[in-house]
Amino acid sequence: MAGKLLYVVLDGAPDGFKRETALSLANKPGIDSLAERGLCGLAYILGPGIAPESDAAVMSLLGYDPEKYYTGRGPLEALGAGLSLPEGGIALRANFATVDPGTLRILDRRVGRSLSSIEARRLGEALDGLKLSGGLATAHFRATIGHRGVLVLEPHGARLSGAISNTDPAYERRGKISIAVERFEPYIREAVPLEDSEEARLAARLVNEFTRLAVDLLDRHEVNKERRKRGLPPANAVLLRDAGDRLPPAEPIKERFGLSFASIVEMVVERGIARALGIHDIPVEVEGRSRPELLEEEAKLAAEALREFDAVYVHLKGPDEPGHDGDLEAKIKAIEDIDRFFVRSILDRVPLEETLIVVTSDHATPWYKKAHSGDPVPLLLSNPRLGRGPGRFTEEACKDGPLGVVERGYKILPLALDTLGRL
Repeated sequence: MAGKLLYVVLDGAPDGFKRETALSLANKPGIDSLAERGLCGLAYILGPGIAPESDAAVMSLLGYDPEKYYTGRGPLEALGAGLSLPEGGIALRANFATVDPGTLRILDRRVGRSLSSIEARRLGEALDGLKLSGGLATAHFRATIGHRGVLVLEPHGARLSGAISNTDPAYERRGKISIAVERFEPYIREAVPLEDSEEARLAARLVNEFTRLAVDLLDRHEVNKERRKRGLPPANAVLLRDAGDRLPPAEPIKERFGLSFASIVEMVVERGIARALGIHDIPVEVEGRSRPELLEEEAKLAAEALREFDAVYVHLKGPDEPGHDGDLEAKIKAIEDIDRFFVRSILDRVPLEETLIVVTSDHATPWYKKAHSGDPVPLLLSNPRLGRGPGRFTEEACKDGPLGVVERGYKILPLALDTLGRL
């Protein structure tokens, strides 16, 4: 294949169709110039009306049907964090949160986004190695970035099942996939088995025991004493979701599509997905970096990787967080930063005639909902040989594009490769 593929995902950038959107209000000449030459449409990443989590969405975007290959976010987070999944064990995604320790009422699911990774690591060390149920299992905990972390439960003389519910009420298990819910009671939930097996019942019991121990240990931790003195919310609980007991049974992406693939990603779960699919992960240091500095480095790394690999997947996190925070202005700025420091930088570095650039999102995070939604996301395939496009990359501009509506995200990559083969 003579041409190269650059696959750019703007995390949570769309806002749906009900109100003003950050994509329509942002000044983004670089992205819009890509939309001047190419094909647009919309895509449902997991299916109409389904609000995806990023993990299942990314797997779908990379060409793997989550219904077939997805085994839960926990194992992917563990793989990305460098934790192994022990025989018979389970892994879960974790969030440090702020709660009322007496009632377990959740005051902030993400500790006001104020928890530093250094603080999180100190808190995580207090949880790592906890013995549960008199030594029946060991908890391995790893803090990753900010309020995020991973929990692995290693049983001794037993097996656990990932078929348990979440303790984080903002996400509801539907099979192995969790769906963001718009309204929920703000209390830590008890995990319950989702199948009639001793392995699931034991897993739920251990998760609930860990949850109670974590609140007790964290509420008294020196880090939280220091945070309270500074007027900051304590990170005194751990919310758990997306348990899994195995990694995806997926063939490597090169065998599936015949392409050598590299990825540049910012979050642990995306790194885990890359490793699970045999994608060459190009590390980038996120902590302690300004967004402009990070985006410029990602553009440089992506351009360099396109010389060595057939395809490069780049996942840019910026717009999602202000979407969750309901901050439209900050979301606009995040998109403008991506345009200025990543897109316009990379346009000067890659041969556009020989490169198909795909731009889309893993999900919408409407600022007025403060959560992921099931809206379709705009999709752009850009190359000068594809003719004139709408000239703007927005939800409305892509709505009536020639690509129509792609019903599942895992169909995007085959569509892009077919287009690349015809250039």
